[in-house]
Amino acid sequence: MPLSYFIEKPFQNWTRASAQLLGSVFVWMDYTMPLDEIRKALKEIIEPNPLWDKRFWNLQVTDATEKTMQIRVLATSADSSKSWDLRCDIREKLIAYIQKHHPQSLPQIRAETGGDKPGLLSKP
Repeated sequence: MPLSYFIEKPFQNWTRASAQLLGSVFVWMDYTMPLDEIRKALKEIIEPNPLWDKRFWNLQVTDATEKTMQIRVLATSADSSKSWDLRCDIREKLIAYIQKHHPQSLPQIRAETGGDKPGLLSKP
């Protein structure tokens, strides 16, 4: 529909108060991150959160490059405002968990050092 239609005719946005949403959080991490542990940590982050509507959440590896893997967290909430806040809270707490318990699993740059095993060059 052309933009002029919405300018000339009144409409209501019902999603602000009535639409249940599925929000996503993407985090890149090193392959050394144990996925079972991150799922347990995520459960402790999401399930007590009052912004989560208790319908659904999960974690999946959605991409893999030569350097890192990308995880996607999905979590449901009652409306768009709560979804935004829930996603930010999940992201912040997940990063804090990784920093505290698995700092080696933050994205790293590796290079061959002349031996058989890759060596760590630096952390970004």
